[in-house]
Amino acid sequence: MKYAVLTLLLLFTLISCNDKEEKNDKENKTEVPVKEPIVVEFGFTLNDFQVVNDTVKNGDTFGTLMDKHDLGKYKVHEITEKAKDSFNFRDIRAGRPYTILKSKKAPNTVQVFIYQPDNIHYNVIDLRDSIVAYRNKKPITIKRRTIATEIEGSLSETLSKAGVDASLAQNLADIYAYSVDFFKIQKGDKFAVTFNEKYISDTIYAGVESLEASFFEYKGKKIYAFPFKQDTTAKKVNYYDEEGKVLKTMFLKAPLKFGFRISSKFSTRRFHPVQQRFKAHNGTDYAAPSGTPIITTANGVVEKTGYTAGNGNFVKVKHNGTYSTQYLHMSKILVRRGQRVSQGDVIGKVGSTGLATGPHVCYRFWKNGVQVDALKQKLPNSIPMDAKYKPRFIAEMTPLKKELDSIATIKFKK
Repeated sequence: MKYAVLTLLLLFTLISCNDKEEKNDKENKTEVPVKEPIVVEFGFTLNDFQVVNDTVKNGDTFGTLMDKHDLGKYKVHEITEKAKDSFNFRDIRAGRPYTILKSKKAPNTVQVFIYQPDNIHYNVIDLRDSIVAYRNKKPITIKRRTIATEIEGSLSETLSKAGVDASLAQNLADIYAYSVDFFKIQKGDKFAVTFNEKYISDTIYAGVESLEASFFEYKGKKIYAFPFKQDTTAKKVNYYDEEGKVLKTMFLKAPLKFGFRISSKFSTRRFHPVQQRFKAHNGTDYAAPSGTPIITTANGVVEKTGYTAGNGNFVKVKHNGTYSTQYLHMSKILVRRGQRVSQGDVIGKVGSTGLATGPHVCYRFWKNGVQVDALKQKLPNSIPMDAKYKPRFIAEMTPLKKELDSIATIKFKK
């Protein structure tokens, strides 16, 4: 009994000591305040302001946006007069974001207005000391990569499955418009491309910056494309194959951009769906939604425009003494007779005028006054590369081709 009492006294003493130590620790401990992270955007430390982020609504103007924040009409007029050379106030569009920075000391005082016309650029009107307006852009990072893959569905779908923004499809379609018929690409066709992508502030994707090299394996043949400027100061870039032959030909493969389908081919005997009889079909039909832009496939002069019961609205373009093309069933004609047009210019819109069961463009092709199948023509190239530039081209192209081939070999062996 004596020992039990002593043990209880000892435990009570130890617990009391621990409680006192914990109390002393709490009293001596100093709370460390959590620092607010510094946020810098548009060149301003946002922590220094009251920040209002919003989106332009339908009907909003700079004036109505400022009215919401108690900026008087006189002040708005003064701002628009002083900043009009740097900021086109009419360009403010619904759906675009804007930011207002207000003073923390005087909460209703607008100090800075920031408008973003696109994802990269922004306009600033700084009202703190005087009215200062300027345009700037967010920091851009360029990231380079190479992919190799096989066609699965459309070109856009294939790129999306490969983790690439589908906008790259248009770049490739433009490059290969003269050598690949994108209406005929099929599952199993292969391609590889080395390209540069833009990222805003290193994280937000902002699209394709440029292409460095590519190949498209089409109908069993690899067609390489390398951008090259013969004159290094020139703005325009042409694309050449691995031998230095220009990809651009005199004619585009089709009068529409990629993504639509051939609904009827050139034929000496076809059953006409409207006239209900067999007759020759001297063109290639491309089915597309009504209103789709129709482009001229080569440089030339508009020889005829008009309407006939069979052709509907049509345009005929003379390219030289050998070649002419015609575009039928338009919903709208956008050129006039005698007008000079350049390859890729929009000359009309897809429709179903004349003898047509649905919206499409019938593309007809003349060679030496005779209608021929455009898809079977071996067409002339544009001006070839000057021989004096060939060594520089080969030196730039060789490592790019080696990189493409290496990655493609690894990918397609899987």
